[in-house]
Amino acid sequence: MAFTRTGALEYLSRAYEHGRLAHAYLISGPPGSGKRGLASDLSNLVTGAMAPDVFASHPPGVYLAEPESKSRRIVIDQVRGLEHALQMRTTNGHRKVAIVAEADRLQPQAANAFLKTLEEPPNDSLLLLLSSMPEVLPDTILSRCIAVPLAAEEKAEPSAEEEELVELLGTVVAPASRGVQPAYRVARGFHRLLAQIREAIQEENAAALKRDELRYKNTTDGTWLDEREDYFKALTESQYVRQRSRLVETLFLWWSDVLRASTGVARRELPSASEQTRILGQKLSTAEIFRRIRRLEEMRDHLGRNIQEALAIEVAFLSVFTY
Repeated sequence: MAFTRTGALEYLSRAYEHGRLAHAYLISGPPGSGKRGLASDLSNLVTGAMAPDVFASHPPGVYLAEPESKSRRIVIDQVRGLEHALQMRTTNGHRKVAIVAEADRLQPQAANAFLKTLEEPPNDSLLLLLSSMPEVLPDTILSRCIAVPLAAEEKAEPSAEEEELVELLGTVVAPASRGVQPAYRVARGFHRLLAQIREAIQEENAAALKRDELRYKNTTDGTWLDEREDYFKALTESQYVRQRSRLVETLFLWWSDVLRASTGVARRELPSASEQTRILGQKLSTAEIFRRIRRLEEMRDHLGRNIQEALAIEVAFLSVFTY
């Protein structure tokens, strides 16, 4: 049974107060479940820090490893850095905390190195692994951590575009879906959904700007209205990027469900597509699924660096959705 973030913190706080806190926990859950927030809360508890977000402030005694390389993987040098930090003595007598965010992104060599730390944890240390896909982690790591599964705290209702994307993704499992045609079909549909989103945002913000113009045209100079126009342009782009990110996240949810189906895990993030993801999970090997998820991660990175959107999407989809 999954915890809420608050419930998980109460459970772990009681264990800490009674001296029964384990040396390693795997905090898992879907996006929005509060994994990082719980890790921050627990880190503050055992180190005596008062940081609202240990990922941003890096308080003494808290050490972090998360994907940083071009491949968006956690590499062995990062794990060795954690190990070295954990061997250092603390000056206040509190525990040291090592957080591995997105632990499913550990490279094999890094995972093997971290396994040794789990097997022989340094004195007064607490190891926290965070993951949205814990089933990806090796059994040797899973067996050495106490699982703390989290439920989504705020499950946002899917937008019409997100629901349509899930339906579109379901078409790739049709028996006739072979070669590059499914990839082109999904790419065209994805572009169309993005165009719908941008158009809706532009219309809404254009109407808001028009209302401001009518309201203030006789009470302010033109400079203020020019600034408002710039503001709404920036707002439009920000809202578009945020909604595009939600569509991209839907792609990850889909492929995460395919991976779960492939490995026999029952949980689904997109229950309405359970049959389609099951079919695809039986059709593809685990290695093939991982390859496609990595390609999506590269696409997300390219979009975040403002590489040409249409090209980044088309190139990625040809790799992800060609069977």
